[in-house]
Amino acid sequence: MSSIDDCLTALYVFVDDFLQARPDLAAWRHSPNRQPAFSDAEVLTLALLQSDLQVASLKQTYRLIAANCRAAFPCLCSYARWIARVHALAALVTALLRVTTHLTPEAPAFYLIDAKPLPLCHPVRHRRVRLLREDGARFGKTSKGWFFGFKLHVLRHSAGRIVNLVLTPGNWDDREPALGLVLGVQGGITLGDLGYRGARRAAELAEEADMFLLTRAEAPAHQRLLTQVREAIETTFSQLWYKFLDRIFARSWHGLWHTVQLKVIHYNLRQAGLLPI
Repeated sequence: MSSIDDCLTALYVFVDDFLQARPDLAAWRHSPNRQPAFSDAEVLTLALLQSDLQVASLKQTYRLIAANCRAAFPCLCSYARWIARVHALAALVTALLRVTTHLTPEAPAFYLIDAKPLPLCHPVRHRRVRLLREDGARFGKTSKGWFFGFKLHVLRHSAGRIVNLVLTPGNWDDREPALGLVLGVQGGITLGDLGYRGARRAAELAEEADMFLLTRAEAPAHQRLLTQVREAIETTFSQLWYKFLDRIFARSWHGLWHTVQLKVIHYNLRQAGLLPI
């Protein structure tokens, strides 16, 4: 079993190699000739370590590293300065996410699509919750009941990697972002649950994205096989939830989206075999 030091090293090497290859991503700095003592690669490595440390917030991540791994970050800045830099590197995080979602040309064009709620509070607080309402947080309903927050819509390759994701208000129909998700790939077959059934949506995906959408409604004779395949994406969400994606501490939509991207980057790196197990 790998140690935190192994994961830290692998994450730093990946992020630093990417930044060395893309110096243009540092153009947001007012003075590109002046590099901070605590580098951008170290800032993002520390943020990505949250998934390995299995803690619920970035603040807990910072405190653990500051207390136990100070030798790895000799120029570690204060928490307030670090979290500000994490958010300032939003464009870089998005670029990293795009790299991890890239598939090789020979990869089979078979995908799974699904959505999961991101509740912002426990049901007991539904009567008085106001968090992120102005940013689109809404009441939605799943098979497990009502929730207040957002929905994470994911397109996952059959090999395990997440190739596209969208964050929407909690009351959106699962079918609404489907076209946007599949437009990022070059056609193929997508398997979805009954929430994606409908001739109009299937025709739209076929015409606009050359994607064949398959649900149990279209193939009732193969329900058992489709159910077994569907378990794969449930495993994906379980792994993301295990990394505390369901615990929302963000106080803005951008903060929430930033956290989701960091979690998915780490998940994809693990799927690609770039992180030790």
